[in-house]
Amino acid sequence: MTTYRICKEPDSLVRDHVHLFTADLKQHPVLDLACGDGHNGLFLAALGFRVIFADRSKEALEEVRKRAETAGIAAELLQIDLEVSNRDFLPGQTFSAILVFRYLHRPLIPFIRDSLLPGGLVLYETFTMDQAQFGRPRNPDHLLRPGELAAWFRDWEIIHRFEGITGEPPKAIAQLVCRKR
Repeated sequence: MTTYRICKEPDSLVRDHVHLFTADLKQHPVLDLACGDGHNGLFLAALGFRVIFADRSKEALEEVRKRAETAGIAAELLQIDLEVSNRDFLPGQTFSAILVFRYLHRPLIPFIRDSLLPGGLVLYETFTMDQAQFGRPRNPDHLLRPGELAAWFRDWEIIHRFEGITGEPPKAIAQLVCRKR
């Protein structure tokens, strides 16, 4: 049984903001946290970005490997349980961008803030408390409180922010695209 969803295309948040991924950001890797099938990171890797795919699922990382191999794309895989590992699981490593989709583990926020280079990007999308009325996830530990995502990065340049209900079937999400000053 697959524990991750398989997507053929990158999420719209990545597609809509790909223009922010300028050539200077290729000097350091992009981190795709809790990457699942890797569809967002693979999209950027196909554009010439070095991407590190991190996930706890060996099965998901194998899917990333297969998809990367088929596309002729380099992919660095890191199998790690982000919720039990030391928050500094890539000591000294810095990133030009960090992608986080459909995942929330609050203790990782300091790592995200600290490991991103100045001028680097965070693209983050996950569920809010309102999601409980529509289905999974329902655990409040995995749902953002109102304004929580934007508050974590309030001192950064906010490029895009959305919080609300979208899609069919409906889902309650928060989105943030920001640049570290």
